Amino acid sequence: MVKKVKWDPGHGGADPGAVGNTLLEKVLTHKIVGYAMDYMEANFTGFTQSTTRSGDQTLSLTQRTDQANKEGADVFVSVHINAGGGKGFESFIYNGSISSATQAFQNTLHAEVMAAMRKDGVTTDRGKKRANFAVLRQTKMVACLTENLFIDTSDANFLKKEAFLKAVGEAHARGVAKFLGLPAKSKPASPKPAVNGKLYKVQVGAFSDKSNADKLAAELKKKGYSTYIVQE
Repeated sequence: MVKKVKWDPGHGGADPGAVGNTLLEKVLTHKIVGYAMDYMEANFTGFTQSTTRSGDQTLSLTQRTDQANKEGADVFVSVHINAGGGKGFESFIYNGSISSATQAFQNTLHAEVMAAMRKDGVTTDRGKKRANFAVLRQTKMVACLTENLFIDTSDANFLKKEAFLKAVGEAHARGVAKFLGLPAKSKPASPKPAVNGKLYKVQVGAFSDKSNADKLAAELKKKGYSTYIVQE
């Protein structure tokens, strides 16, 4: 069964979210979700995904959760940046009645994101928490909200790095894929050079009709082979 993933970049439009160190939360969350969706598309199959906002739109919390509920999403991920003078990463699930699957999702997502952040030097894990946030309370599926560092402290030094935002986005994607058990995309094998560093080419066939040569070349490309046509 194809799984449905709903991404929610926090804030947007007239609501910038947290602001600090020349950064806007709404911009950072949009970037992180974009990197997550790109990574999902490039590396996994068996899913569809969508985002509550594809640009700088103003959306209410109810509009966000209504989208996810109407689409019958399997997981909902709301991405945010923290503020208030702290440091580090934390994640949230609803503090009311929840399924064991929701707890399992938080565990998986939190671990993946924190592991990626540690590689870049973030050492503060603020923990897996629970709260009465609307996007967690109003969604009917497994849902988790992440707070990815603090925009108003020295954490901003990480948030200003595009490579860091990319790594965080990709970690979100891996967490979702791991929880849902999504199959990895099969990738065509690259031709391997011989021990001496050279590549040896094999001629497959010769045709008097170019259309036949084009057809064979297209079939080989689908199988991952590098092809080219030479006229003799």
